[in-house]
This record gives sequence, structure tokens and C-alpha cells, in this order.
Amino acid sequence: MQIMKRSNIRAISAPFLILAFTALSACSYLPKIIIVHDPLTPEEHVNLGVTYEKRGEYDAALKQYKEASKKLPSAWVYMGNVCFEKGDRGKAEKYYIKAIAKDKNSPDAYNNLAWLYYTENQKLDEAETLAARATQLASADPSKAAMYKDTLEKIRTLREGKKKAE
Repeated sequence: MQIMKRSNIRAISAPFLILAFTALSACSYLPKIIIVHDPLTPEEHVNLGVTYEKRGEYDAALKQYKEASKKLPSAWVYMGNVCFEKGDRGKAEKYYIKAIAKDKNSPDAYNNLAWLYYTENQKLDEAETLAARATQLASADPSKAAMYKDTLEKIRTLREGKKKAE
């Protein structure tokens, strides 16, 4: 049996120690890739948001609508509605405008933005145009068309009242 010299043991074990140290330290810095699959569809996020909204849990509802808005343009209208209910009219306006930008054929977005302007008694000319567009887009759905026409008539009445007062 041959006895190894101390210098030979150091020469052999040094690379192993370096390799072991490198491997251990590298493991602690490796990024962990986690792929999370959302089990809910955008529509299911909206439904969940509606449930939260009915319970008055507006922040939870908003979170669900934001998730849905990644693939479902109508979710922007729901976000606007939540902000309107919370009294954050500035954000509601931004969300309704975003909803219109994402879907030019959304009568709900046009009507809700028009209603916002009506309740704030501002931008009534634009509100009238928006409500007229909502009515036009909803012509195939009589119940919605009637609702949007009501918004339009209220805006016109308010505008006429303001003109008479001036």
C-alpha cells in the first residue's frame, strides 16, 4: 500500500473543495421559476368580482376585474362602476375611457361615462354625444336602448335647464 504525501492530498482535494463550494453557493443564487396557472377564466373573475361588489367588498372586486381586464375589455366598465360607487369619479372616468378605447362598440361604457358626466353636471355636450352613441349601439337590445335613451333625455333636460338659467 502506498502512502500519499500530504502535498498530493492537498492538490487532489483542493479542486474538489472548490467545486463543492461553487455548487453549494450557486444553488442559493439560482432564480426559482414558478409558473402559476390561473384556474379562472376572465368571465369567472368578473363573476367573482360581481359577488364581491354586491357584498360591498370593492377592493376585492376591483382586484378581480383587473385580472379579467387582461383579456376581457368589458372588465374596464366594471372597474369604472366600482370606482363610481366608491366615489372616486376621476378613476371611474379613466376606466370608462379605457373601456371605450378597448371596445368602441360597448354601449355600457359610453352610457356609464355619460351618466358620470351627468351626475357631476360637467361636460354635458360630451355626455349627450356619449349617451346618443350608447343608444345607437344598443338599438338591437330594446331594454338597454330604453335605459340609454333615458340617460340621454336626462342629459338633454339638464342642458336645457342650464341654458335657460344662463
